[in-house]
Formats: sequence, structure tokens, C-alpha cells
Amino acid sequence: MGTQLELKPVNGSFSLKEHIYDVLKTSIMNLDIYDEGTNLRMDERTLADQLGISRTPIREAIMRLEQEGFVDIQPRRGVFIRRKSLNEILEMIVVWAALESMAARMACLHATDEEIAELRRLGTKYTKDRAKAELSEYSEANIEFHLCILRLSKTRLIETIAQGLFTHLKAVRRKALRDTSRADRSVVDHMHIIEAIEARDAGLAEELVREHTMRLHAYIRRSWKFIVGEALADQSTTPQTESLQET
Repeated sequence: MGTQLELKPVNGSFSLKEHIYDVLKTSIMNLDIYDEGTNLRMDERTLADQLGISRTPIREAIMRLEQEGFVDIQPRRGVFIRRKSLNEILEMIVVWAALESMAARMACLHATDEEIAELRRLGTKYTKDRAKAELSEYSEANIEFHLCILRLSKTRLIETIAQGLFTHLKAVRRKALRDTSRADRSVVDHMHIIEAIEARDAGLAEELVREHTMRLHAYIRRSWKFIVGEALADQSTTPQTESLQET
């Protein structure tokens, strides 16, 4: 059985179409879609029943999610949450490395001391031992650390483009951090990045962030034996349904 998706009924006091889209997208992003056992199939009728609405806004949201690369609509088979192929993941990580490393450079030039202090607070919240003991929580803190670097760049376009990539990479980063050796390295890398930004050493900060992200690239290329893009076809014949958990 796949993850059970539980959605609360909604009322009509706001934009229903936008709300349904946001609920489904957030729920997909929070699913562990790169786990081999995760059932990717979505069922319109089940989702509509859980939300207490007709299937029309569900269908409209699913079509929008397909355009953005989150789901595949397969005629006569159903709707499936889309895993990126291994090559797609690796390419996205390269682009992310370029964007975040430049964001780190810009943060050295534009962030205030108070803003950099917030980055330190985020980066030092977890020791190596605590990160390994609380991997789920550390995964979310790790994500917030990287998003903070984007904000500190004060470069809106970099942040916007990177955020678009991050919606697809969030589940990838979450899965990769299950390897406790990567969690160890992540804690150390974050401290070095913080120190470089505090010192306003733009070149070093840029280099450290790029190397940090490219280590994720090397890890996935080397160790992901489960070729993520191939599992979708296998799941498309599975009759089980899935529901998305609202957060």
C-alpha cells in the first residue's frame, strides 16, 4: 500500500481552484516520492470525496500540475505523481549549484550582519550527533538553511528561479540525507559556508556552496541504484489509489 492521503473538506470562502492546486502541490512535495515503495497513483474520485467537492476543480488542478511536471496523466490508466529521471535530477542539481553559489556571493555583498546571524542560527541548530538522531527534522532545517542563502542574496530573480527548481529537488534532498554520512558532512559544510559569509569572503563562499551541492550530485550519480524514472510505468498498472496529506 502507498502513503494514505487524507484531505480535509474545504469551504467556498476563498479561491477554490487555487486552494486545491496549492493543497495537491504541497502534498506531493511532502511525499517521499523517491522511496521505492511509495505508490504514485492518484484517484480523482477519492480526492474529491475527501475534500467534499466536485471532481472538476480536482481535474483542473491536476492539469496544471501536469504542465509543471509534477504529475503524468496517462489515458485509460490514471494520474501518477511524476518522479524525475536520474538525468533530470542530476541536471537540476547542477543548475541549483550555479544559482545558490552565486546567491552566496551576493549574500556576502548585500546581507546585513543581523541576517547573516540568522543563517548561523539555522546552521548551528544541529550538531552532527543530533542531525543523525533526528534526520527528519534535520532534513527540513537543511532545506531552510539553503533557502536562507537565497534570501540573503537580495537578488529576486535568482531566488525565484531557484525556488522553482527546489520544488522538484526537495524530495531528492530529503532522501539523500537519510544517509547519516551525508548528514555528518552537511553539518560541517554548513559551518564552513557560514564562516565564509560572515567574513564577507565572496569567492570562498561561492566555491564552498558550489562544492557542497556538487557533492550531492556525485552521491546521487554514484549510489542511487533505483533509477527513479523507470518506476512510473510499473506503478501505472497498480489499481491502488492514493490521497495527499495536507500540511
